[in-house]
Amino acid sequence: MVQQQGPRRGGGGPGGPRGDQNRGPRRDRRRGEEDETPEFIEKVVFINRVAKVVKGGRRFSFTAIVVVGDGQGRVGFGMGRANEVPEAIRKGGVIARRSMFRVQMNNGTIAHDVVSQFKATSVLIRPASPGTGMIAGGAVRAVMEAVGVTDVLSKTYGSRNSVNVVRATIDGLRRLRDPQQVRNERLALARA
Repeated sequence: MVQQQGPRRGGGGPGGPRGDQNRGPRRDRRRGEEDETPEFIEKVVFINRVAKVVKGGRRFSFTAIVVVGDGQGRVGFGMGRANEVPEAIRKGGVIARRSMFRVQMNNGTIAHDVVSQFKATSVLIRPASPGTGMIAGGAVRAVMEAVGVTDVLSKTYGSRNSVNVVRATIDGLRRLRDPQQVRNERLALARA
């Protein structure tokens, strides 16, 4: 015979399922860490698993390549290493936020053509007219989305290794300069 039970009280732990209604947002921040703000676009480009053979078997560790940008012309990238994937991503994000820099942009595209190299990888990045969209593959696309570029043409030559592609793209974006500023500098040199 099944015994009928009355309505259960509570039901989700202390305070019941809706016991936390009157409390504000949780504050699980650790001292010394940056505030996790939603205004940054965080892209995980690649996660690499490395196995180290030890006496009891294999020990795995993970490397995460993370690109962080504000969508308004600032971007940075970081590589985080840890024994767990979420921790590697978190570390990569912290490193990326620390290494952020401003990119010269012009109406949703970059200021001028740039070819950048890192080891065996070459990346060509070209400005595009409005409406073209983002013609970029994998790692370059992740960096451009984080920067906030909407129209760009790009091509990766040589090695397609994600680490090298991201580094070459970041290097190319660092080398971008404002054409008007360069013009003024050259005019000043010509007059001198």
